This record gives sequence, structure tokens and C-alpha cells, in this order.
Amino acid sequence: MLYYLFDYINKIFSPPGFKVFRYLTFRSALAAITALILAFYLGPKIIKILEKHQIGEAKKADGPKSHWSKAGTPTMGGVILIISIVIPVLMWAELKSMYVILILAGTVWLSGVGFLDDYLKVIKKLPNGLIARYKLLGQFLVGLIIGCVIYFSPEFKEFGTITTVPFLKNVSLDLSVFYIPSVIFIVTATSNAVNLTDGLDGLAIGVTTIVMLALAVIAYVSGNAIYAKYLNIIYLPGAGELTVFISAMIGASLGFLWFNSYPAQVFMGDTGSLALGGAFGILSVLIKKELLIPILGGIFFMETISVITQRLYFKYTKKKYGEGRRIFKMAPVHHHFEMLGWPEPKIVTRFYIIAIILAIISLASFKIR
Repeated sequence: MLYYLFDYINKIFSPPGFKVFRYLTFRSALAAITALILAFYLGPKIIKILEKHQIGEAKKADGPKSHWSKAGTPTMGGVILIISIVIPVLMWAELKSMYVILILAGTVWLSGVGFLDDYLKVIKKLPNGLIARYKLLGQFLVGLIIGCVIYFSPEFKEFGTITTVPFLKNVSLDLSVFYIPSVIFIVTATSNAVNLTDGLDGLAIGVTTIVMLALAVIAYVSGNAIYAKYLNIIYLPGAGELTVFISAMIGASLGFLWFNSYPAQVFMGDTGSLALGGAFGILSVLIKKELLIPILGGIFFMETISVITQRLYFKYTKKKYGEGRRIFKMAPVHHHFEMLGWPEPKIVTRFYIIAIILAIISLASFKIR
């Protein structure tokens, strides 16, 4: 909104210095700062509201015993994140951009699905919250709509179903008729992956921030004809506007991390984790870097695989030997390290380090091409 206001003032009156509001980098910086300030301002207020209404994390009997002390910690703090992302995007982004519309709508929708799940679990005291098939339906619909828009919209016609193959020069993959199902799978998988990762104080939000920093660079160069040509990647006119959204997400995430770092004052709940994960998937789809997800989002990928392999191995051994066996002491894998005796902050810090290394590898893959 402010972007259009300042652009109008610049066109009519041409005051000195107002041209700066047209620059993508400047608006991205403003979005990040605005989001950070909002998160700092809203955090204590929303935490007090959650505490007042006793909206706290329930004791998890199937989790590590060391986490039992966290019972009662305010949850549904993802509200802080979503408000701190949406407002700066509305203020500083070009809202006519289809890229901005898709990522904003998808993120808010998934946050709504997560909010409903949290509401049913925490407030209505339903043990399983939103029934799994309904949660999957919400994720499915987001992927379906975004996939259909990209597949059928003339704006994306030239490169709609194409994705870049990492590390390989001049190699792209056309998903063709499998594109829409692929988008559905990606959005569903990434939103659930971040949800699984959100098990230690500061883990999911910190890793998300690192991933988003890399995505901001990728989105910016993808929307810049000169940089895209130099790096030999698909040039996506208008995709640079996603940098404003990603910057807002980075600012909001850093602000939320202030309250979510060990020992956490608030948890994001599904309200935040489904939205952040879905945003990661949608952004990867929009900038044609779907195949980079297992590398850039390696932590999320590892957490998901640990759960899948644990369950499959348990069922297999139970069927074969009559007693289920486990690969990990507990899944997701961050709990495995807890059971080995690693302090929670050490696990989180080391996962951060791995996430940074993977982000560097992801960015290096463009130069290698």
C-alpha cells in the first residue's frame, strides 16, 4: 500500500529521494525491518494473551521426558509470525504481482489450517486436533490451486512446467502433465516437514531463517535479466518481487526467534509451522527450484526421512519378528540426539551449522552450472 502511495507521489511531484521506493532491494530491506519491529512489538502482547487464556502446550507422553517441563508454555505463537509477515508485504510489495498473490494467499491459507488444528487441540482439548485427512485436504487444495494457476495462466506459459536441475548446465526438466501433482506433493511435503522439525526451542524457526536467506538471493537473481543470464538460470520476469515477501519472512522469523530461543517463551504451533513449510515449498515452485529442496531444506528433509524410515522399519520388524524394532532411539531425529544425552541448545546450534552449509552448497550450485 505504501509502495503505491510513494510511487504515486513520485510520479506526480517527483520529490528528491522518493525514487528509492521503487527499488526492490530498498523495499525488501523495509519489509524486513518492518516485520522485525512488528514481531518485537506483538510478541510480548500475544504471549500475555495466550498465558491469560491458558493456551499452552500439552504434556506429550510420547515425547522425551525432558520436555515435560515445557507443558503449559504458550503455543499458537505462529499468529505473531503471520501478522508480522502479512502487514509488511501489504505495505511494501507490488500487490498486483501474481507471484506475491500466490505466495501470500498460500501462506495465509496454510496458517489458517494450522490455526484450526491448534484450536481444536489446545482449546477444544481434542487429542489429535484436526483430523489428518482434513489437514491434508487443506494442503492439497493450496497445491492444486497454485499448480493450476501456473499451469494454465498465460503469464507463466513460457516456463510453467519447467524446473531447473541443480549443478547441471543447460539442463531443465519439463514435468508436463505431472506438474500439478508435483506441486501438490511439494507443498504438502514441505509444510509437514517443518511441522516435524518444530520440536526443539528455536530449531524450526532458525533453520527456516537460514533457508529463506538463500531463497531471497535466488528469487532476486531469478527476477533480474542480467544476473539470470550470467548464472545461466531461467529468467522469471517479476519473480524478484518475491524478495519482498521473503525479506518480511526473515524479519518476522528473527523477531519470533527472540521469544522462541531456548528456553522458549512461546511455541509457534501448527499455526506457524504449516505456514512456514508451505511458504518454502511454494517459493521453490515459483522460482523453479523444486529439485533444490532436498539440499536447501536438508534439515527438514532429514527430519522427515527419519520419521518415515522409523515407522516403516518398526512395522517391518514387527511383522517379521513379532516385535517392532527402531533405527533411532526416537524420531524425528532431533529427539534421537536428545536421547543420546546431547543438550537441546547444542543440537539446535549444530543443526543451524548444517543448514548454513547446505545453503552455501545450494547457492554454489548456480556458479557450478
